[in-house]
Amino acid sequence: MTPDHTEQKMTATAETVLSRRYYLKDDSGQPMETWETLCHRVAGGVAWGGIHGKPAHPSRSDASEAQFQQEEDFFRLIYHLDFLPNSPCLMNAGTDLGQLSACFVLPIADSMDGIFTAIRNGALVHKTGGGTGYSFSRLRSKNASVRSTQGVASGPLSFAAVFDAATETIKQGGKRRGANMGVLRIDHPDIMEFICAKEDQNKFNNFNFSVAITDAFMVAVEEGVEYNLIEPATDAVVASLDARSVFNKIIDLAWHNGEPGVLFIDAANRANMTPQLGDFEATNPCGEQWLLPYESCNLGSINLANFVIDDSEQRGSNGKVRAVKVDYDRLKEVVRLATVFLDKVIDCNRFPIPEIEEMTLKTRKIGLGIMGLHDMLIQMGIPYGSEEGRYLAAQVMQFVRDTAEECSAQLAVEKGAFPAYDPAINGYRARRNAALTSIQPTGTVSMIADCASGCEPYFSIVMIKHVMDGDRLILVNKYFEQVAKREGFYSESLMGKVADSGTVIGHDEIPEHWQEVFRTAQDIKPEDHIQMQGVLQRSGVDSSISKTINLPNNATREEVKLSYLLGYQLGCKGLTVYRDGSRDSQVLNIKGSSSSEQVAVVSCDGMVKKNLPDTLNAKRYRLKDQDQKSVYIIVCFDENEKPMEVFAKFPFDNRVDLKDKSTMWTTTCRLVSLALRFNIPASEIIKQLDRSSGHMLDLPAQLSKLFKSFMAGTQYGFASVCPECQGQLIFEEGCETCHQCGYSKCS
Repeated sequence: MTPDHTEQKMTATAETVLSRRYYLKDDSGQPMETWETLCHRVAGGVAWGGIHGKPAHPSRSDASEAQFQQEEDFFRLIYHLDFLPNSPCLMNAGTDLGQLSACFVLPIADSMDGIFTAIRNGALVHKTGGGTGYSFSRLRSKNASVRSTQGVASGPLSFAAVFDAATETIKQGGKRRGANMGVLRIDHPDIMEFICAKEDQNKFNNFNFSVAITDAFMVAVEEGVEYNLIEPATDAVVASLDARSVFNKIIDLAWHNGEPGVLFIDAANRANMTPQLGDFEATNPCGEQWLLPYESCNLGSINLANFVIDDSEQRGSNGKVRAVKVDYDRLKEVVRLATVFLDKVIDCNRFPIPEIEEMTLKTRKIGLGIMGLHDMLIQMGIPYGSEEGRYLAAQVMQFVRDTAEECSAQLAVEKGAFPAYDPAINGYRARRNAALTSIQPTGTVSMIADCASGCEPYFSIVMIKHVMDGDRLILVNKYFEQVAKREGFYSESLMGKVADSGTVIGHDEIPEHWQEVFRTAQDIKPEDHIQMQGVLQRSGVDSSISKTINLPNNATREEVKLSYLLGYQLGCKGLTVYRDGSRDSQVLNIKGSSSSEQVAVVSCDGMVKKNLPDTLNAKRYRLKDQDQKSVYIIVCFDENEKPMEVFAKFPFDNRVDLKDKSTMWTTTCRLVSLALRFNIPASEIIKQLDRSSGHMLDLPAQLSKLFKSFMAGTQYGFASVCPECQGQLIFEEGCETCHQCGYSKCS
């Protein structure tokens, strides 16, 4: 463990995330905590939670010295960023809410009572900060007969819309958005409607959709034959489809915008440790936790960036060479303590409904994962996409898994095995926990730890951050800056070039070895992404892995297809692909978008002005200017709901004393409209409006605020923008995430 006297310094990004999302606040909304006091709250809340059902904070007068030591150990574990639990634990441990789990799967029975019970239960989970997975596979198909009403069923998609609407009304625990995974089996009669459900990105915005693919279906794809569709209400075969045609449709939609994902359900169920309790039907929202109906799982991640040490210095042919290695001794200590921590979370947790409590206590599943894998590889000078990188990642993950199992077995000796333990199924070495490891998204917690998220490579090495006065700040990855200065190729000019290009690849100033080491998510070949996921899955992951397979914008559907086939062959339990820029909302990405000279959209003949039809839809916004006079802003939208024209109207603009103001507002609106019709990115328009604004209520400020609200939605065809801080959203770990403030669409 890190020495007690070491003070942990947090980055500015970490403090922003903590202040926005994690620190407890007073009645005026001001943070009442620091990182140190938060860690004491969490460590104390878990260490003193007692056995399940006892008061959260029993009297310490009867406590043993070992109990005091455990609280201190938990504190150091979290405070020094060696391990961080999932967000609900950081938010709720030591508070009255006390719901500490992130992942839930809820069943949906094929009845109105079952459907609306699931909606109610999901609302209770979201309210306390959890994410939910649902399988709609039990629901009878559209137009199937309903005996009780002599009518016909409306089908799974109609009810999924009701779940989506319910989620929209709930903000999780006041801090997190509702998030869901929707799953439908490939052999459900409504599968084609489900596959196409998110082609329109304005629908099911609170869901990730994934198709549960069976081995039988994959065999049918390989053989080029039809497969059967089974009505869940009767278990009867009602139709058949050509397997390759269905698979190609999944590929087409995944190429289009990344959804649906695929879940290899038979591979998951082969690893089910408690088949006597049922089969896996669904996962949590990001796909890494396969759970039985009513199960929950609490998660936490080891920060691998903290376990690389300089062993010695030895002289090679090119001078001094840093000899670095993984500190397995300290890693073992941290993994054991993290396993104990996550197991104790189960006992002090306050579950949203009794059914979840009962099922969770039967299996006592935990999800110990990793983050900072890319940090570890960078410090050791190993490229992420290399065979050496995969070998080390597998070795480390297997070590984490083996150590966690040793600890769980010892806990079983001390406290008893999980109640559903069956030696005929699970072997004769009892464990405390039915599942131990997964690799989950660590979007906000990795920002706190200042490391790469989960098992993902960094999305960028040098980024541009636009500030309110229109200037831009260059943010350089800490390892890249260290290496560049140590190796003598650092310069502000080079950092700007890397930021503008979005990649370290192809810059002659950077040695070829370091170009390879600092390849980012978009620079790494899709097959190398999948190979990394596959080797981690096979080596040390009980459940599954949340990871995005990044493809370039010009990737073909055939390349998406090959990605899915390779993932299946490697034993992955699920897969999410994302073709850069494929979502309608992301017309900009990092490359070439850091300065106004480079972001304008042009054709081979130069700038193109969009012609508009005679009739446009419009919305009117009533505003107040700095003199508290009413002004009406009218925004006209094209067929894709993208703003195309802006008008300002004073209800009394015939007054002589307002003539100059009216003229200025009209001229400004005309210029903004012209920029929109020439497809100038909204971010550039906003930057100019902010520069021109002299008062928070003058026209440029009002228009800027209006355009930022448009950018917060995904339906307007603008750059993918964070709705909370207007930063750029990126797609990783199966979800859109903002690296500036910690916002995530999935949590």
